[in-house]
Amino acid sequence: MGPGHLCGGREGVPLQLSRPAEIEPSAFRLVKTCAETGARAGELLTPHGPAPTPAFAPVGSQGTVKTLTTDELRELGAHILLGNAYHLMLRPGVEVIRKMGGLHRFMGWDGPLITDSGGYQVFSLARLRKVSDEGAVFRSHIDGSEHSLSPEKAISVQEALGADIAMALDEPPAYGMGRERVEEATRRTHLWAGRCLAAHRVGALFGIVQGGTFPDLRRESARHLASLDFSGYGIGGLSLGEPKEITWAMLDICTESLPPQKPRYLMGMGSPEDLVEGVARGVDLFDSALPTRVARNGGLYTSTGRVAIEKAEFREKEGPVEEGCPCYTCRHFSAAYLHHLFRAQELLALRLATLHNLSFYMRLMSDMRRAIMEERFALFRREFLARYRPAPEEARLAQKSRWLKERL
Repeated sequence: MGPGHLCGGREGVPLQLSRPAEIEPSAFRLVKTCAETGARAGELLTPHGPAPTPAFAPVGSQGTVKTLTTDELRELGAHILLGNAYHLMLRPGVEVIRKMGGLHRFMGWDGPLITDSGGYQVFSLARLRKVSDEGAVFRSHIDGSEHSLSPEKAISVQEALGADIAMALDEPPAYGMGRERVEEATRRTHLWAGRCLAAHRVGALFGIVQGGTFPDLRRESARHLASLDFSGYGIGGLSLGEPKEITWAMLDICTESLPPQKPRYLMGMGSPEDLVEGVARGVDLFDSALPTRVARNGGLYTSTGRVAIEKAEFREKEGPVEEGCPCYTCRHFSAAYLHHLFRAQELLALRLATLHNLSFYMRLMSDMRRAIMEERFALFRREFLARYRPAPEEARLAQKSRWLKERL
């Protein structure tokens, strides 16, 4: 695949993107903005090629998007992937990856790569870490060994991995924390952001907006980070258990306060309706483990909502999970076969479901970009939300709470 020729259309029609001979590592070109909603189409330009925005980055925390190869990800239309510095520095270790030529070469991916600083994972360790203005000291969830993570180390690790886009170290407060604790975390995030900028040498660096669910703290955080002139801006600390109306209110505050010429990255939010609502509010980049995690648990996305393939209704369904779906799974296998694979706990079930879900996500992003370019995004959004049935709010919050308790 030559530079500037990236697949991603509904029928595999390539998206033609510009690729200047010399690209600044932080380059972002805003192409189109929807006047009615604020949705944006652009190009994120990196040393490993361009990525059209709005974009969704499949999560490869440990150097792999679970069950899939990088060739399959390219064929699905993925333009950019996410790795995680916390996981990779613990296993296999930064020096191993550096000796292997960097993370791109190590995992066999020649496109753009983002790496998360690992701050969220460290702060999710709760009893296994201590935090001060200097950084965090924590114990590995793998073997209990002690490690430290400062802003400077977070940058050096990500630069050693060879990330095209690195993320500043931040302190994400948990949902429900009191104002005093959120203020402290926001202040520390700002302190660390300045130290990350001072340590930064190569590639692009994004700051991360925090502030919990306090409107004034969100606005203060976005404005402070905007004044530091990062390459782009992550929006963190959302979708941690708060109601969706609060999520969108906080996101609106952030996007209104961030510079329009810089990319905006909503971190860790990834249900289909979240992507549509995020794009409507001017977000350019998303990541989430949701589509792959849901796939491994038998959940498959369709144009009308998520279905549970292990339900009895699919036991004798001859057609695909969704008629007209162009993904490999739907073109080759019946819903009954997928039902059987999951009931029999066959490994192929995980791969086929993951292929289907990521295909759904990549087409959704491509469709939204096309709608923005054709000045019909507002109609696209209304039609999508009218037919798509999201998970019930109570069930979503309960599932999120269980997941947060189980993860690092």
